[in-house]
Amino acid sequence: MPTLRTDIVDVYVFRRGPGLEFLQLRRTDGAYAGSWQPVMGHVEPGERAAACARRELLEETGLDAAGAHALGFWALQAVRPYFIPALDCVMLSARFAVEAAPGWAPVLCAEHDAHRWVAGAEAFVWQGQRETCGEIGALLDAMARGGEGAAHLASGLRIEG
Repeated sequence: MPTLRTDIVDVYVFRRGPGLEFLQLRRTDGAYAGSWQPVMGHVEPGERAAACARRELLEETGLDAAGAHALGFWALQAVRPYFIPALDCVMLSARFAVEAAPGWAPVLCAEHDAHRWVAGAEAFVWQGQRETCGEIGALLDAMARGGEGAAHLASGLRIEG
């Protein structure tokens, strides 16, 4: 029987300009070597998911979620399961979004050998990743439209530095 794991977080770094762009990092090793991914990491024993997201973001890109180059840090609502055949494992990963300031550039750790900014979700391979990009776009649209519902949604998902 497959195992169920919940010890992974994904962090989607985005920036606004003429359109919405997402940061992808190219992995150097492991099962996903050579693939373009968002920031991803393992939750350590006793660590909360949001703390893990902050730690992995800083380790993998140099971006401090509470620093001047991070314009917002949100927990996303949807958890999208995926299956890893080599591990016979179903993964459930908490997902977060971080808005990077215009002009910010990542400082990569040894886990990655390149980065790129991509417009829209189409550059992501997996359906769950594309859906997450859509969720971030919908959250930003709701915040831009304003109103009590959007303000409540945004404040409920926003994580303070």
